[in-house]
Amino acid sequence: MKACLNAWTVDPGVGFAEMFAQLREAGFDGVELNVDAPGRSAHSLTMDTTARELAHIRTLAEQNRLAVVSVSSSLHGDNMGAADPEKNAFSQRLVRHQLACARELGAGGILIVPGGVSDTVTLREAYENAYRTLSALCGEIAAGTVAVGVENVWNGFFMSPFDMARFIDRLDCPMLGAYYDVGNTVAFSRSEHWIDVLGSRIRLVHIKDFKRRGGIHSGGTFTDLLQGDVNWHAVMAALRRAGFDGYLTAEVSKPADRPDLSDQAYYSSVAQAVRQIISEC
Repeated sequence: MKACLNAWTVDPGVGFAEMFAQLREAGFDGVELNVDAPGRSAHSLTMDTTARELAHIRTLAEQNRLAVVSVSSSLHGDNMGAADPEKNAFSQRLVRHQLACARELGAGGILIVPGGVSDTVTLREAYENAYRTLSALCGEIAAGTVAVGVENVWNGFFMSPFDMARFIDRLDCPMLGAYYDVGNTVAFSRSEHWIDVLGSRIRLVHIKDFKRRGGIHSGGTFTDLLQGDVNWHAVMAALRRAGFDGYLTAEVSKPADRPDLSDQAYYSSVAQAVRQIISEC
């Protein structure tokens, strides 16, 4: 396995070239880029990023011997499972654009977020809407070489690993699987149990840590890697049983209570923690 960092961790004022150099110096093997709204950061992709711009970004990454591992996005929201067909159509355009970005950047996968549950949209309705929205893309996804990973986030959509596995299996698309986020289940479950259920469906992995206030369902907060309640030895054993041997992509934020900690020192500490998880757990 190798170490990767999501670009959201990086100071938004830093451009692509400087970011790639910083992450390589810190010890990362790869980076996950993001499709965001215009102006979010100097190293964001947008819905208007062109093939020419992507080719330049890829060259910059290669010059720094850094792989662009995957393409995430902050724009999914409730669009995929919403009751509004226009939102569903935007979700499809976003997935297609992420796939195009990934191909141009040489990335192996993208992250997508099924959702849509609200006061006016039931879980059953959101599930069927998201299924319909994605199933219309399955032919294109299956014909490509970029893996599509549905992520488990705190939006009330995937309430257990069985829900996630069932959704993936129902779509029955060879290039579509799970983008499993290790930290997002710790508040209410045990992450290694999710991995055992999802098994070979797992295509990509996010890592973060979560410190429970007490036991399961007792609340808590996200914290630095190796400082929370993720059982990393059990998680890594489960990932290896599942046959996963890809990048571990850290999705983390510099602690607000450490103004003395430089960005570069923080990136290096995260890379060191990821490598420790890989080698010792």
